[in-house]
Amino acid sequence: MMPGVSDGEIFQNALYVGINLQDILYGVELVLYFWTIHSLLTQQGEHKKSDMFYAIFSTVILLMITIWVFTQAILGEKMWLLDADSPNGRDANRSADFEVWYVDLGTTAIAVTQLMTDALMIHRCRMLWNSYRVIIVPSILWVGTLEVLGILLIWATSTYGGNFFQGVASQLGLAYYTVSVFLTAMLTWMICYRLVRHGRKIKEDLGSEYASPYFAIVALVVESMFPCTLSGIAFLISFGLRSQQSVFFSFVFVMMMVRGLISSLGGVDRQLTALMHVAVYITPNADPPRGNEESMDEGYGQATPLDHPLFSSGGHHVRD
Repeated sequence: MMPGVSDGEIFQNALYVGINLQDILYGVELVLYFWTIHSLLTQQGEHKKSDMFYAIFSTVILLMITIWVFTQAILGEKMWLLDADSPNGRDANRSADFEVWYVDLGTTAIAVTQLMTDALMIHRCRMLWNSYRVIIVPSILWVGTLEVLGILLIWATSTYGGNFFQGVASQLGLAYYTVSVFLTAMLTWMICYRLVRHGRKIKEDLGSEYASPYFAIVALVVESMFPCTLSGIAFLISFGLRSQQSVFFSFVFVMMMVRGLISSLGGVDRQLTALMHVAVYITPNADPPRGNEESMDEGYGQATPLDHPLFSSGGHHVRD
């Protein structure tokens, strides 16, 4: 702590900067959201149902983060305007300011956003690995830990005297977000590993030109989720050390999570499905994608991806 500056003043400065940065990032996410919706609803093809799902999914995510932004704006108004003339100072009412219904609503909105984000990552992982076994541990963490801890966290912050940055609620919050950041990092690694593995197989059989879409998706996934993971680690370290600046990192983490999710919705999942269908054609030991066994039985291991729309230089065929 800086000499002559109280913990309360540091906390309020961190909260002020965090709310302002959050508002800027919220504007960026609005642009990403409308760009994603336009891309999903205007493209023609055989993905209409999935595109509509991702459009609804991203809209729910935007609604949750909008609730969060508005509740934090109301919190700032309460602390710096309505309590400005408090005889004991602004910081005297800090605990009471966090014990109101709209703060609990914001916490709930973020918990829902977190669960939806990790659920989508688990879906991507299952789709890429074409197996339910690989998502057993992530699913247990998602259902058994995140949901239980999430409910307990919401309960702890909504009870009388509950404050996310103090007491039992802070301990539950640290456990909840530790599991969440770990799960996001683990799923990102599993997705990237699978893509790189197939990309190298494509490169060996067809050359680097046809493997580039795989590595492009890896770059997009990493670019989307890496800032979320880094900001989550920064938040966990500061929160675990009981630093007053942890509130600033919490805003950054939440907005990076939503930014990474919205920026990758629809396009990534559509390309992942197409790429894994392509990869299975040239990998004789791979399992055919679920739901397409009959259509792929004939000529399995012999078909080629060269005339797939993802590859623009089609017209030739690879033979075993």
